[in-house]
Amino acid sequence: MDIRQLQTLINLIDNDFNVSRTAEKLFLVQSAVSQQLKRLEQELGFELFMRKGKRLTGLSSLGVDVETQARDALKAVKNISLIADEQRSMSQGELRIGCTHTQARYILPPVIRLFNQTYPDIEFQIHQGTPRQLVEWASHDQVDFSICTEELAESRALDSIACYQWNRSLITRQDHPLQNRKSIGLGDLCEYPIITYVAGFTGRQHFNEVFARAGLKPNTVLSAADTDIIKAYVLDGLGIGVIASMAYDEKLDTELAERDISHLFPAETTRIAYQKNKYIRRFQQTFIDLFFKTIQQDNTHRFKPVSSSSGYP
Repeated sequence: MDIRQLQTLINLIDNDFNVSRTAEKLFLVQSAVSQQLKRLEQELGFELFMRKGKRLTGLSSLGVDVETQARDALKAVKNISLIADEQRSMSQGELRIGCTHTQARYILPPVIRLFNQTYPDIEFQIHQGTPRQLVEWASHDQVDFSICTEELAESRALDSIACYQWNRSLITRQDHPLQNRKSIGLGDLCEYPIITYVAGFTGRQHFNEVFARAGLKPNTVLSAADTDIIKAYVLDGLGIGVIASMAYDEKLDTELAERDISHLFPAETTRIAYQKNKYIRRFQQTFIDLFFKTIQQDNTHRFKPVSSSSGYP
């Protein structure tokens, strides 16, 4: 058994047991892929795959166990290589961050600025995606860290750190009648068309649940993953907006009026997650430390730190 056989096995699984696609990914001919898999089964003494004729359709029960161990073995090999890279080049490479638009636009800029001052030769990459994509990318180490509110804590393939809690703000045009009310309730929001985040993003599930428990049905006329789009349509007069509080900037959003509505909804928790047992390089650890430092020093009071970088696994 050798590393190439395990790499071939995992690539085959990740390519839906398509031998042709696996061969293309590994820059091999199909017969070489088939031969490596056959030798691996011979060395193990049992079948790894379920078959339909000559076609591989899935893993046997023992194959599932082997997959888990193979992924761990390949992860360990990669970690060993990273340790060697760390010694050869302490301050070069790339840092791949997966996040939603809200994190990229409103949380990361000061972190990236500080990081770039510390590691000017590291290429910082931002990969925007849905929470489900962020889980997948981090699980397969396609990004070093994923940052978002939904789904990260539920994945068994990831280690995650709770970073900060946030809640929601109401945004309207300056002359909107809701801004004159002493207090705002769920019923008040239901009087107007609402623009907020799309399902699966930025606390939308809890948003829906709160109205449902109150027996109310909000008139959501538009939903988006991008807060700037929500703001644009609020300014255009389509409706009122419900956004993450940290996405409102009183210095920039001068045409909008804002009201805190955190009393209506539960707090949400944003997390940083990465592949379980991942070797954290020094500059990657610095990013986490700077992320927490930035949150703790924020004086807008629009989010609250809930952890510290020293607590990550």
